[in-house]
Amino acid sequence: MRNRPEEFGVVGRGELARVRWAGVGLVAGAALVVAGANTRLWLVSSGHRSGPASAPKVPVVIVPGAKVGPDGAPMAYLRGRLDVAIELLRAGKVHEILVSGDAAGTSGDEIAAMTKYLVDHGVDPAVVRSDGEGLSTRATCERAKSVFGIDRAIIVTQYQHLPRAVALCRAAGIDADGVIAYCDCRRKTKVRNNIREWLAAPKAVAALIGR
Repeated sequence: MRNRPEEFGVVGRGELARVRWAGVGLVAGAALVVAGANTRLWLVSSGHRSGPASAPKVPVVIVPGAKVGPDGAPMAYLRGRLDVAIELLRAGKVHEILVSGDAAGTSGDEIAAMTKYLVDHGVDPAVVRSDGEGLSTRATCERAKSVFGIDRAIIVTQYQHLPRAVALCRAAGIDADGVIAYCDCRRKTKVRNNIREWLAAPKAVAALIGR
């Protein structure tokens, strides 16, 4: 007996409902993974995050790279990190600054921009070390340990990035504390970077587990 056209309509709607529920389940599962990963990073870095005034005394502060402007100068996020590094140096909390980023980044040479900013603000070039192959937070931390022999450090970055940065540096074998950087940023920039950090957490946790 031939099927009636409306029977196909009923089956189609049923299949569509199942697909929709499957999609909802996938989104909910992904959200749980992201939330769990962020919680894990927050816990791992707990007790190792502070503002500049409460920062411990350590040999070196690590400044991860970020976007530079069309004129080659650090943009708001990176300026905030560098300003805190200068503050820590002047307060005697650190003796050296390691700038780590992409020397051939799409937005420009992060290392050259950071070094020039520091020197222009009165930092002695002799206390600035540079790593032009810190292409990610994980690479920055691992190279600080393996290439530069750093065992104890502060890593300075904005609050939303700080738990991930501290966790990855500690996983790399550095006794690291994180200090919150300033951010004279637009709301749009803060929202975008918050989302980016939330989504980056699962990959960071996977790296911690894989060590």
